[in-house]
Amino acid sequence: MRGDSGATRRRLIEAAIAEFAAFGIAGARVDRIAAAAKSNKAQIYQYFGNKDRLFDAAFNALVVTAVHEAPIDPLDLPEYAGRLFDGYETRPELLRMATWYRLERGGATPPPQPVVDNIRDKLDAVAAAQARGDLPRDDDPVTILGLVLHLAQLWSSASPELAVFVPRLSRAQRRAALVDAVRRVLTY
Repeated sequence: MRGDSGATRRRLIEAAIAEFAAFGIAGARVDRIAAAAKSNKAQIYQYFGNKDRLFDAAFNALVVTAVHEAPIDPLDLPEYAGRLFDGYETRPELLRMATWYRLERGGATPPPQPVVDNIRDKLDAVAAAQARGDLPRDDDPVTILGLVLHLAQLWSSASPELAVFVPRLSRAQRRAALVDAVRRVLTY
């Protein structure tokens, strides 16, 4: 009886997410990924070609999940930021992998197309809301979206010095502060 290739591929991606989030692209080891997925290195190369393409597949899978779970609502960007916060709290590996991507690839390779498409769609939604008068027109959509995205990451990407004090605030308090900050920045 043949195995389920879809299930094997999903296990490899899940194992790759854990490995890449912990060790980055350069530090990740395909033998650890294969073992964690109860697979073998040959299947990694068969399905993905190489470690870099496996990273791209794993990162894209995280992005698709994040977009699905936190769709943009240009009429309520503070709550959108709150949903992003929820996702970062639930899946810290997303920001870890994004950080490794920036550190190890820098601008040397173009960003994954699904990520670029996602950002373009969000910018279009913000611009359309501005054109209708639903959002302030004072700032470019790139500025507005950039502020929202980065504020949503505030607690997840806090410097080690600040992170020591973050446990003083509950998750609900951190989320509420974030939503309020986005509201104030956008002058709602």
